[in-house]
Amino acid sequence: MQEFGDFANIDIDKLLKGADEQLALLERFQRDVGSYVGHAQDENGMVTVEYDHQGVRELELHPKAMRLASGELADLIKTAIADASADFQKQFSTGMRELFGDDDDPMKYVNDPDAALSKLKEAESLHEQAFTDVMGQLNQIRRRMDL
Repeated sequence: MQEFGDFANIDIDKLLKGADEQLALLERFQRDVGSYVGHAQDENGMVTVEYDHQGVRELELHPKAMRLASGELADLIKTAIADASADFQKQFSTGMRELFGDDDDPMKYVNDPDAALSKLKEAESLHEQAFTDVMGQLNQIRRRMDL
């Protein structure tokens, strides 16, 4: 009888249950991401911004803001948008950590290109090893069948 290696020991029910759990988590995250809203306001309350997954959701200017120089107002708006975006990103990252856990959170690689590159090299190495193993197994089969 032929050996199937580790494939013969796979618990299909456990595998399917794990996949179902991951899909449920992804559905919950997809539903929850719509509720994440970043908020920011300048220190004088002249500019208020709400930011969500689609971008700037709300931009409110206090009537006194219209008395500011255009450059000063533009700077306040840009800063408030950046702060609201950062607040949204923080909420989004927290949601990702809740979904994937600290170790598997893909968002941690966004601001750490060296870690991302390291993870890619690790994946490449695993892929190359798997390819080598499969080719070795195919070679053995070919020899057994005298092909």
